[in-house]
Amino acid sequence: MKKFIKISLFFLLFIFLLVASTGIALWYLWSSNLPYIGSLKDYNPPIITEVFVDDGQIIGKFSDEKRVLVPLDEISEHAINAFIAVEDARFFQHKGIDFFGILRALLKNIKARRIEQGGSTITQQVTKSLLLKNPARTYKRKVREALLSLQIEREFSKEKILYLYLNQIYMGHGLYGIEAASEVYFGKKARELNIAESALLAGLARAPSRDDPIKHFNRAKLRQKYVLERMKDEGLIDDKQFKESLKTELKIQSEKEQYPKKAPYFLEYIRQSIEKKYGRHLLYRGGLKIYTTVNLKMQMAAKKAIKKGLDELDKREGFRSPRRRFIFSDEEKFNDQMIERSGKNPLEIGTITEGTVIKIDSINQETLVQIGDKKGILPLSEMKWARMVDPEKAYFESKLQDPADVLTPGDIITVKIIKKAKDFPHMILSLEQTPEAQAAIFCLEAKTGYVKAMVGGLDFSKSQFNRATQARRQPGSAFKPIIYAAALDKGLTPSSIIIDAPFISPIGEEEKLWKPKNYKEKFYGPTPFRTGLIKSRNIMTIKILKKIGVKHAIDYARRMGIDSPLSADLSLALGSSGLSLVDLTKAYSVFANGGMLVKPVFITKIIDRNGKILEENQPSFSESISQETAYIMTDLLKAVVTEGTGWRAKALSRPVAGKTGTTNDLRDAWFIGFNPTLVTGVWVGYDDSSPMGKGETGSRAACPIWLNFMREVLKGEAIIPFQHPEGVVITKIDARTGLLASPSSQKTHFQAFKKGTEPTTYSPKPDSGKPGEFFQLDMDYSN
Repeated sequence: MKKFIKISLFFLLFIFLLVASTGIALWYLWSSNLPYIGSLKDYNPPIITEVFVDDGQIIGKFSDEKRVLVPLDEISEHAINAFIAVEDARFFQHKGIDFFGILRALLKNIKARRIEQGGSTITQQVTKSLLLKNPARTYKRKVREALLSLQIEREFSKEKILYLYLNQIYMGHGLYGIEAASEVYFGKKARELNIAESALLAGLARAPSRDDPIKHFNRAKLRQKYVLERMKDEGLIDDKQFKESLKTELKIQSEKEQYPKKAPYFLEYIRQSIEKKYGRHLLYRGGLKIYTTVNLKMQMAAKKAIKKGLDELDKREGFRSPRRRFIFSDEEKFNDQMIERSGKNPLEIGTITEGTVIKIDSINQETLVQIGDKKGILPLSEMKWARMVDPEKAYFESKLQDPADVLTPGDIITVKIIKKAKDFPHMILSLEQTPEAQAAIFCLEAKTGYVKAMVGGLDFSKSQFNRATQARRQPGSAFKPIIYAAALDKGLTPSSIIIDAPFISPIGEEEKLWKPKNYKEKFYGPTPFRTGLIKSRNIMTIKILKKIGVKHAIDYARRMGIDSPLSADLSLALGSSGLSLVDLTKAYSVFANGGMLVKPVFITKIIDRNGKILEENQPSFSESISQETAYIMTDLLKAVVTEGTGWRAKALSRPVAGKTGTTNDLRDAWFIGFNPTLVTGVWVGYDDSSPMGKGETGSRAACPIWLNFMREVLKGEAIIPFQHPEGVVITKIDARTGLLASPSSQKTHFQAFKKGTEPTTYSPKPDSGKPGEFFQLDMDYSN
């Protein structure tokens, strides 16, 4: 018996030693090569890069992990208490591992028959998230987690561990940390969270996707209630606070609602620029603060002006066709499918939606339209524009007379609700259609080069192509001011006489004969230089270019900031070379700035996460042309507005200068204009270079967009005149001859000249002698 006991004891001892040695061996093996916890001292996780507008508002964020680092003292005490109560109630008592907490969670889960509590401490969660990123659940991993948690507790304060936890925890929707979650879900800082909001966020820690308050609000509320119960159980809130918090309304918002895309084209340009210069890692993970020049008010005005201008252009061009059509046998009835597919938007005044044509009454000139389960009347007066598209006819040359000419029962059309009346059973509608043409606006501050607005198209969500920066389109007559400015520096003056007559010249490598013509296909004979620009005469501009030389004009354009390739032939005079809207607007800034070329500035400053300034951009100028030439060109471009093709801009009722541009077959329409403070360019056209409707010139298609934008952004601003330099004199001249005005002059103008170049001869009577006797012919051209 004693022998048996000895053997048994020996065997037990052997087993004990074997288990102990195995445990020690495993402990040694598993605890070796543990991650270095010192890395937590330099906690630099990926954080959000923020983009600011000129007044400090945030317009965009870039990130791989949507995180905003926040110190513990800038987090609401309610939020800290909520996370501790639900995740680790004994956080301030244990040393990294809470055996009592594990036992309590086990009993709680058995009683609830589901997992309600976990046994991991906050310290263990920090360990798993930052040091042990392998999600595999193994004994080895648990041992390493426990060892690391004990080390972290010895090395760091509880406050440091909480800081790491609350900035690292995943909160759903790509959000990391309490600050980012608070900003997105509630639109406020973490320090502003109340008890109810804190409890809801703390409830996301366990299962952020399942308890998502945006997609699954009821689940999130149930989880919030549980968190509040834990806070009450732990004595962190009293019963009154518990009940009040349960009743507190939670206004959950999505990130889309918090940061609507107010300047998407501008923001995308910034994103591409930063990524190209600094790399993707720094942009999306570096927490940069990017301060830009854009002004939100001006940006929204630009977007609104483009929408209005393209809607008007689209209606001038006519009605393309219904969106689609239902085929049905009974004109009095529609099946459920058709009604269901007709318009799903809330039917309020101003709502644009789809409707189905039910009946056309040609006698009363109205159309009955089904929108969901409602009906509306579309009167002819609200679709008068909807003539069938005809490129050969201008919009005023034909009008719709009968709705049946363009609509058929069953047509699916786009309508806008313009009136609802209680005493009338049907809504009143207008016919709409989505524009197919595109437009772009680019506006910079003349004295700084700060880009205040940039819109690259009608709808960024449908097309991200930026027509302000990426498109290269022929500027047409909008290029002429560069030719005229170059001519002024070659000895010509606003009074120089050019013969506006037929012109033939070989052009291109094959030297084909080129026979350019004026827009109205007329020739006007001897004409002052001034009139050639104001009336945008093509033949005169070509002759001016031939006089000064193509090379001189190209060199001059380069000095004015045009970097794009330019045609080295006489077609350059008519804007045959593709340019970006940014380049051409920048060139016009030379006139507004007294001959100084300003560099467009999109970003004023970039600061990294540590407060170091990576770049800072100040206004940058370089001398381009003389002050005198710049002012004379400004004076001529003012006359383009007051007397010429830019006449629509007169409605701004303040000093402005500018030039229209229209290309062959009306494929591009431009207006570049400026006042002493802002230089703004507008382009309109089709992406595939299709012609626009008859008469859709820069004056009609582009200038109204420019006008609506400038009218809005200059509202309430002081009226500032253009200042002329000392080397310029103002002389009253005869509009017909360009000579000094005389008592017999029928029409006169005040015109700026460089000192010493003003005319000295008075204009004779119109019927005194031959015209050639009194014209100062600076050039003699043979055609």
